[in-house]
Amino acid sequence: MTSSTDDPTDADADALRTLLRHQASTVTVVTAPGAPPVGFTATSFTSVSLTPPIVSFCLNLGSSSWPTLARARHVAVHLLSHDQPELARTFATSGIDRFAAPTRWRPGPQGVPILDGTLAWLLCRVVDRVPVGDHVVVLAEPELLRHADVGSPLLYHRGRYAGLADTADGPARRVAA
Repeated sequence: MTSSTDDPTDADADALRTLLRHQASTVTVVTAPGAPPVGFTATSFTSVSLTPPIVSFCLNLGSSSWPTLARARHVAVHLLSHDQPELARTFATSGIDRFAAPTRWRPGPQGVPILDGTLAWLLCRVVDRVPVGDHVVVLAEPELLRHADVGSPLLYHRGRYAGLADTADGPARRVAA
C-alpha cells in the first residue's frame, strides 16, 4: 500500500527543511572575538578530516555574526550538554546581548570567548570560508580542545532540543571549564 508520504516531492527549500527535521544534530555554539564578541547556535558542525585535523560549520551570510566571523582568525566551537537548551536558545536569539548574564564565559586563547560548563570546546584557526548559496561553510583547524569525561550532548530534532533517552553516565557529570 502506498501513502502520500511515499510519493517523492520536489526538493525545494521548504521540503528540504522538513526532511532535515528528521535528522538529529548535536547542538554547538560558535564564538568569535570582536568588539563586541559574537556567537551563534549551529547544528551543522562536523569533522572533515583527521589528517590534518579540520572541522566545519555553516553560517547564514545574513546573520548578524557573519561580519565579525568573516574577519576572525580564530573561533571556538562549544558542544553543549543535554542540560543547556537555554544556552542554545540564547545564542539562537537575534537582537540580544548573548554574552550578558546568565551566560557564563571568559576570554580564552586568542581572545576567543569560551563558554563555561559546556560538554566540550575546541579553539580553532579558520583556514577557509567557502560561500555556498545563502550560507558560508567555515573550515577550521582545531588547535586546543577540552572535554568532559562524562555527560551527554544536547541534540536538535524535529524543531526542538532533546537529550539522549539512555545515558551510561547517570546524573553526575563533570564539565569542561
